[in-house]
Amino acid sequence: MEAEPPLYPVAGAAGAQGDEDQFGVPDGPEAPLDELVGAYPNYNEQEEERRYYRRKRLGVLKNVLAASAGGMLTYGVYLGLLQMQLILHYDETYREVKYGNMGLPDIDSKMLMGINVTPIVALLYTPVLIRFFGTKWMMFLAVGIYALFVSTNYWERYYTLVPSAVALGLAIVPLWASMGNYITRMAQKYYEYSHYKEQDERGPEQRPPRGSHAPYLLVFQAVFYSFFHLSFACAQLPMIYFLNHYLYDLNHTLSNVQNCGTNSQGILTGFNKTVLRTLPRSRNLIVVESVLMAVAFLAMLLVLGLCGAAYRPTEEIDLRSVGWGNIFQLPFKHVRDFRLRHLVPFFIYSGFEVLFACTGLALGYGVCSVGLERLAYVLVAYSLGASAASLLGLLGLWLPRPAPLVAGAGLHLLLTVSLFFWAPAPRVLQHIWVLYAAAVFWGVGSALNKTGLSTLLGILYEDKERQDFIFTIYHWWQAMAIFAVYLGSSLPMKAKLTVLLVTLVAAAVSYLWMEQKLRRGVVPRQPRIPRPQHKVRGYRYLEEDNSDESDTEGERGGRGDCAEEEAPTAGPGPGPKPAGLCRRPCPYEQALGGDGPEEQ
Repeated sequence: MEAEPPLYPVAGAAGAQGDEDQFGVPDGPEAPLDELVGAYPNYNEQEEERRYYRRKRLGVLKNVLAASAGGMLTYGVYLGLLQMQLILHYDETYREVKYGNMGLPDIDSKMLMGINVTPIVALLYTPVLIRFFGTKWMMFLAVGIYALFVSTNYWERYYTLVPSAVALGLAIVPLWASMGNYITRMAQKYYEYSHYKEQDERGPEQRPPRGSHAPYLLVFQAVFYSFFHLSFACAQLPMIYFLNHYLYDLNHTLSNVQNCGTNSQGILTGFNKTVLRTLPRSRNLIVVESVLMAVAFLAMLLVLGLCGAAYRPTEEIDLRSVGWGNIFQLPFKHVRDFRLRHLVPFFIYSGFEVLFACTGLALGYGVCSVGLERLAYVLVAYSLGASAASLLGLLGLWLPRPAPLVAGAGLHLLLTVSLFFWAPAPRVLQHIWVLYAAAVFWGVGSALNKTGLSTLLGILYEDKERQDFIFTIYHWWQAMAIFAVYLGSSLPMKAKLTVLLVTLVAAAVSYLWMEQKLRRGVVPRQPRIPRPQHKVRGYRYLEEDNSDESDTEGERGGRGDCAEEEAPTAGPGPGPKPAGLCRRPCPYEQALGGDGPEEQ
């Protein structure tokens, strides 16, 4: 079998003419220098450019898949460990034998308080952290804090569990805000790499047309949330393969339970205080926790090694250039935009519905009637339904923009009204198929909600390359809703369903009102982000573009930095003025012998 000829001939290799080519120029070691280091004679610039941008597009896809898998593993490990830990600590025999009078219920309550209360202040520091560390490194740091929480369960004490829970609560909003910003930025970059020829024709100063990257954003968000919702199924693996072997059946755990579903009060009133038939060995617990720790470490490696940077160093805006005060104020100034104000009820409902799926539906309707040993399968049904339905968001490529959100809200509305009238009997398995169906359909509505909201934010604010402020506001309101659910955990089920229903109707009406305003041409009020005042002439500040600037700000800015830095003069000078000089050249440009990037 003959070897394939190389794509380009190797410089210095002997050809068909022997040691001389057809023009009589010697070949081999005695060839001229230009012949050895010059361009290949068969070099195809267009083909090389196409291959280069194809590699760039594959790199973007790799970033999206790595971030999605990292988020899935991180949240799956966190939920799985927390669920197993709370079940073990609930059993009074386990507490007395393993820990004596250490007060595990009090430690668990303070741990849950740390996780749910600390995100209240996240609006104050999340944008600062994302701008200081960068989007990718903020993701890596937050995933590392989740891994720290897992590691503290090797030694369960007050001084290990509670501080790690507080740190975890501080990292929740920064993690998901940076994730949302990262996926949106990847969609923008994929559009740039797919339409590089159009970008060359427009020029570097002009931005792509509105709505250009929306199809890629919709696909990437559908992929991300399809992975994310699988985390609820991954979290049940320790329960299915380990803890279920130690649990009592429903006849023991539900012996004192009288009311379930819409007639229940609080969380599992009357549930038996002993749920473990036999206590798991400490060695087995260490093995399970070690597996979870290894998965958390794998998630850190995925984010660190496979997720590329969201922005080039010259695109990153340093805190010293924009200012700490401006970074701190901008999340509050963004609330002036009527689009965000109209979406706040949907942000709140997004936090309500996911907590209701994990506590109200899974516990109040599931465990209360079919036993603790089937909790994992109810959540797996919810997870698989949500993961598969996340891909339904791709229908937004052909349907109107409000379709996914309105469809998800309508499905949840029907389910909420139905749950008002359903009170399953304890210890009866005939209705278990209804429970699984409700979990699957609730997951479908959750997927349409999450995918639709994130895609909508990316489309509404597509004129901004950096959307960390927008996703910070979204996930902060979501965290506030989760905190409200934590405070109201002892309410009757009917009260919870009423709050859920009122919030859902308010969210749908407010969103449709916002769409009506946009169709009428109402211009939203966006805060003007100050231009960076660069004090250092380094490689970070050679970029003239402001990635925080929107299209309208760019039009108002006119000449931009040149107009700001131009010194006022009383009149025309006697000599000719230098053309196009907006700033002094940096030392690197002086070394090249030029007068700056805008030298004429």
